[in-house]
Amino acid sequence: MNFLRRRLSDSSFVANLPNGYMMDLQRPDSSTSSPVSPATERKHLQPPQPSHSSSTGSSIFSSISSAMKQTTQAAAGLMEHSAGPAAPAAQKPKVLLVIDDAHTDWAKYFQGKKVNGEFDIRVEQAEFSELNLAAYVMGGCMVDMQVMRNGTKVVRSFKPDFVLIRQHAYSMALGEDFRSLIIGLQYGGVHTVNSLHSIYNFCSKPWVFSQLIKIFNSLGPEKFPLVEQTFFPSHKQMLTTPNFPVVVKLGHAHAGMGKVKVENQHDFRDMASIVAMAKTYATTEPFIDSKYDIRIQKIGSNYKAYMRTSISGNWKANTGSAMLEQIAMTERYRLWADACAEMFGGLDICAVKAVHSKDGKDYIIEVMDSSMPLIGEHIEEDRQLIADLVVSKMTQLVATAGSTPSPLRPWPVSMKSQTGPPLGQLSQPRPPPQGGPRQPQGSQPPRTNAPPQQRLSPQGQQPQSPQSTSPQQQRSPGSPQQIRSATGSSPVQASKAGAFPPQQPRPPAQGRAPSQPSPTEMSKQQTTPHPHLNKSQSLTNNFSIPESSQRGNATEDEAKAETIRNLRKSFASLFSD
Repeated sequence: MNFLRRRLSDSSFVANLPNGYMMDLQRPDSSTSSPVSPATERKHLQPPQPSHSSSTGSSIFSSISSAMKQTTQAAAGLMEHSAGPAAPAAQKPKVLLVIDDAHTDWAKYFQGKKVNGEFDIRVEQAEFSELNLAAYVMGGCMVDMQVMRNGTKVVRSFKPDFVLIRQHAYSMALGEDFRSLIIGLQYGGVHTVNSLHSIYNFCSKPWVFSQLIKIFNSLGPEKFPLVEQTFFPSHKQMLTTPNFPVVVKLGHAHAGMGKVKVENQHDFRDMASIVAMAKTYATTEPFIDSKYDIRIQKIGSNYKAYMRTSISGNWKANTGSAMLEQIAMTERYRLWADACAEMFGGLDICAVKAVHSKDGKDYIIEVMDSSMPLIGEHIEEDRQLIADLVVSKMTQLVATAGSTPSPLRPWPVSMKSQTGPPLGQLSQPRPPPQGGPRQPQGSQPPRTNAPPQQRLSPQGQQPQSPQSTSPQQQRSPGSPQQIRSATGSSPVQASKAGAFPPQQPRPPAQGRAPSQPSPTEMSKQQTTPHPHLNKSQSLTNNFSIPESSQRGNATEDEAKAETIRNLRKSFASLFSD
């Protein structure tokens, strides 16, 4: 600071500065200071001070202080301004894709509903045949939609946040196979109702029936009466069946398609040839002379049971004219729905179909997923229940989004408990100062996990190791010159280590904690202070003693130490003016 005062008070130095250089320091910055800041008000209130040529250095330092204060106040004003309440930004609506035909307008059932009470819902509705998509690892799923609305072709591209699937993804009768779209949604990590895992598994009715067999084996025939069914992977195994009549079901079809009633062995052989032409699997089950059909549906936590009776006399109750009525929900029916709702990780929407025979027995024949058709007088209520279920699932997804891991937001790194000793305990104990008394060999604690090589650093430094490379770790300005510990050196070197004459300890640098000196060192500091060590400190740090010099004799060490002392005195006297 004294050096700066002498330089800035020199008239020749100030005269050589560019024009207006010192005036810029005294002029406040209008772009950063607040127009109503206290510093500006005080500046206008204070009268202008006349400048004198004799106090040039004082005016320079006052202008620097004023500029620093104004900059600090301006930064504080900007921080206070930015910390103020900001206007709430509009929340981006959540995009819901409903896969269903155009006969049902699902947008009106989600009108006015919000996800988590803050996000609006934008409904996009299309059929499987009108969709195309591309899925990415980091970018999610991007859906392209081409639909006809009032005779106009509408093309949109969007990224769905949730999908409601109300159509069959696979049907052999119609030649429609959209399982690739299900795979794309799963690839993009899109959440759906029902789950994509269950939707994909429902693309094969024999596969679903195998899950019913597991429930049948678990609950028993009394609680879960399952119809007896036989599976043929191809026509080659379809030689005969023990009882007639039977119902033959070809492949994977819906709405009564692909089902044939076979009365005798000859018709069964003819049916086997049809299966050979279809190149698919087939199932057979005994024909049940039914009195009515039973359907138990479950939407979330809502249950309904219906009874359907054929009027046209067709053995397929879902074909032709039929009478439908709602019946009481019994515990037996609830058990069927709950048991089937647990397959494939859980079904939010499902329905169980059963046949009630004329002899008073029930037979479960099929289970349907979220693509089930809605029937009865409460269709509007059921659609509203589905909409409420979807909003609830979307709300749960938003609420748990902060705790779910992902590639863009990984889990926070947990703090690991340190089993080993800290780094400070791994370093070698500090040796005594030069010329001071040495500790005996047996009194030094054993060194564990020490680095293989340590060498003496310049004066006022700790022993260096390969692990410590930063300047703050390599220098300790407040400590005196140190020598190699007797533990890692030979007895000859240990005996000669005390031959170095004591030197003046270097004062600590600004911002660093000084080391604890011994009482002897404190007395030396009080009696013989060195006024110019701060100026020559950076110069003496450039001279380091190589490791080879430590291994030489004492005469070479003393000569090099004397050279360093002479250099320090020369540089100190050079800048002492």
